[in-house]
Order: sequence, then structure tokens, then C-alpha cells
Amino acid sequence: MEQASPMIQDFFRNNGTSAVSVAAAGGFVGLLSLFNMAGRFVWSSTSDVIGRKQIYVVYLGVGLVLYLLLALVGQSATALFVLLACVILSFYGGGFATAPAYLRDLFGMFEVGAIHGRLLTAWSAAGVAGPLIVNAFLDAQGEPGSLTASAYRPALFTMVGVLAVGLVANLLIRPVPQRFHEPASGRDEVADGQPVTAERSGS
Repeated sequence: MEQASPMIQDFFRNNGTSAVSVAAAGGFVGLLSLFNMAGRFVWSSTSDVIGRKQIYVVYLGVGLVLYLLLALVGQSATALFVLLACVILSFYGGGFATAPAYLRDLFGMFEVGAIHGRLLTAWSAAGVAGPLIVNAFLDAQGEPGSLTASAYRPALFTMVGVLAVGLVANLLIRPVPQRFHEPASGRDEVADGQPVTAERSGS
């Protein structure tokens, strides 16, 4: 989002002049925000149908392909660039909205708030590190807003690699066994259809 406006202008720059105006680039940033918000509803709702792990395969696997296409052919047409970027941002919003439900599937309700807090801490760290990495690539090429599409490819290819690692990690992850989904002292046994705590069953 930070580089979206200069990025779309740079992708369609020829002989120092961009085919995308400053006003159009600002509209593009607003469109990305709308897709980010819409993705929170659309993709998180889709996860209720296909499953949380499967939707993260979409976020990461399809996202990987979209970043690759953005790097390789994004400069071929403005409409294609906008479409690819909007879907990518919708995945970002969807991933954020789906995370709590995915954590509940993996860990149950016990301490899910604390687990979610740790995930948000990692998410925030990535939110700091990601722009630093992207900006480092761009600073080596020049000043955003005066570059061309090729200057963005190292950063985009890096994102492809990061998404590939995330995809493999998502495929390897397994839910915590059901017996750990609540504290041991709170587990109930069932006798004659009625819950009986450990203390009562032993008395």
C-alpha cells in the first residue's frame, strides 16, 4: 500500500513519462483499500465452506502465482496490473479476517486469545520488516516514482519466495490434539449423559 501509487506509475513509465496520472494512481490506492476490506468478508466466508487450511492454500499458493505474474507481465496492460494487485490485496484482508477461526481450528478455545496475540505480534513484525525489505530493493534502484517495472522485480520475486515458504508451512501444520484444547482441570467425563468433573467422578 505504501508504494502502490508510485508503483503503478513506474510500471507504465516510458521515456520518463508515466501513462498513469497522479490522480489515477490515487484512485488505484483507494481501490486497493476497498478490495482489502471486501476480502475480509468474501474470503473468510469462503473459508467456512472449503475449510481454513484450504483457504490459506489459496491465499499463499494463488498469491504466489499472482505476484509472479505481476513481476513478469504486470506492465503489459494497466487493467491486468490493477486486477492482479486488487486480488492480492483481497487475500491480505481475507488472511487477516480468517486467522482467528484458523487458530481456533488448530488450538481450540483454550488460550486462543493469547495465541492470537502472538500471531498479531508476528504479523506486526512482518508489517515492519516487509516495507523495509521492499524499500531496500527500491532504494538500490533509485527513487520510487521515477523507476520502471524492472526495478520492482527483485522485491516481487522476494515476495514469491516468502509466500512459497508460507505455503509449505501451511501444508505441514497439524491441529493440536483435541485433548489439549482445554485445561486438564476443566475436562469433564460423561456418565449417563451428564458431565461429571474429575473430582466428582472420584468421590
